[in-house]
Amino acid sequence: MAAVTRLLVAGIGLFNIAIGLMFLLNPAGAAGGFFLIPDGSQGMATLRADFPGFFITGGSFALIGAVQKDARALLVPLMLLAIAIAGRGVSLLADGAPPTAFPPMVVEAVMILILLLARRSFGRAA
Repeated sequence: MAAVTRLLVAGIGLFNIAIGLMFLLNPAGAAGGFFLIPDGSQGMATLRADFPGFFITGGSFALIGAVQKDARALLVPLMLLAIAIAGRGVSLLADGAPPTAFPPMVVEAVMILILLLARRSFGRAA
């Protein structure tokens, strides 16, 4: 079971790093999938800076946690995802709930669940 947990966490890490790299290398293309519109050079700079910062950082710490079985490293992606899903919840209350709002929340919730289970599992192994 520990090996499966580590593989799932590593998958989360690679998934997030891939998203971050998409924003770094093709920000306009990646933006469309996130319902974002780049606005000039500053908009492109924000897409190249903030989104890779979020996704690559979270993904890297998930990989560190998976490779080293380090429950503490998983706090970084957990906190990033918890803040993201909380922000989406605020948006639902403030702006309404279109059908497109729920798939990213489900993905984030599943990642949070896997990371929490891994933290519990890795904590026992330490």
